[in-house]
Amino acid sequence: MIATETLSLSEIEDLAFRALVKAGTSEENAHPLAVATAVTEADGVASHGLAYIPIYAQHVECGKVDGTAKPVVTQPRPAVVTVDAATGFAHSAIDLGFEKLIPLAREQGVAVLAVNNSYNCGVLGVHTQRLAQAGLLGIGFTNAPASIAPSGGAKPVVGTNPFSISAPDADGNAALLIDQSASTIAKSEVMKHAREGKSVPEGWVLDANGQPTTDPEAGLKGSMVPSGDYKGVGIALTVELMAAAMAGATLGSVASPFSGTAGGPPKTGQFFIAIDPQATSGGLFQDKLTALIDSIRSQDGARLPGDGRKKCREDAAKDGVEVNAALLEKVRALL
Repeated sequence: MIATETLSLSEIEDLAFRALVKAGTSEENAHPLAVATAVTEADGVASHGLAYIPIYAQHVECGKVDGTAKPVVTQPRPAVVTVDAATGFAHSAIDLGFEKLIPLAREQGVAVLAVNNSYNCGVLGVHTQRLAQAGLLGIGFTNAPASIAPSGGAKPVVGTNPFSISAPDADGNAALLIDQSASTIAKSEVMKHAREGKSVPEGWVLDANGQPTTDPEAGLKGSMVPSGDYKGVGIALTVELMAAAMAGATLGSVASPFSGTAGGPPKTGQFFIAIDPQATSGGLFQDKLTALIDSIRSQDGARLPGDGRKKCREDAAKDGVEVNAALLEKVRALL
């Protein structure tokens, strides 16, 4: 049995913050990343939570990410915001971008945010649900270093490239949250299995020769299996167009890895679209959303995207989060 320790969300946030600052991250950059780490743990996505803090710290120390970067925000068009993350953490750049994006979307009906020279933004849904909490429909894209080969090919050219959509309810909550990668499973899950010495289910990864494998190490040297075969490749390409091409960021095919110390800053990108539902729906958005959700909840056993995270969040707020004890020891060693 794996040993665990229960931490409150505030303890997780504090631990992440102190570890990042100790590694050389400025307090203003460490804060949004620490907050997102706690939210991610609360949502039950442990592979993207505290498990990434040692990686973030290592990347600050080796120069893969600039922990003291100061993102630069511009507004080239009335409904367009751009942020140069300056090879720093994506979370700080996104925070600054949202400060302009949200009021612009309310004013214009729709606004977009493009972030370049960026880094791993963690769980994309953490960001889009903030737009929903502001009463906006949030759509997000983020590209990653190549790990998926094109249909009929064997060499990875696009990343797992997730997209996320978050819809607001009338009370300022995310009523619906879609957050999925273009691969069958997030690459971080494969990395987690590799760290723990566990095999992965068949259908997650292919080895360097394009053959199915349950060895996570072989899969990390090969490629991820796209979700739905060629359809997953199509999703990855769509995200690459939005997060890299539209943002002027580095393509996944040439971006340095999000793991290890090889290469300099990955300089990948994010792209967000924020839409005021009142501007497009004639006031019918909430009625339509409610009817859509009811059509799912009325079926026994049917689940709505985001339900699992909501339940985990409620439990975490009440009882805290169980964290792998070995991981905690590793994070605390950074202090």
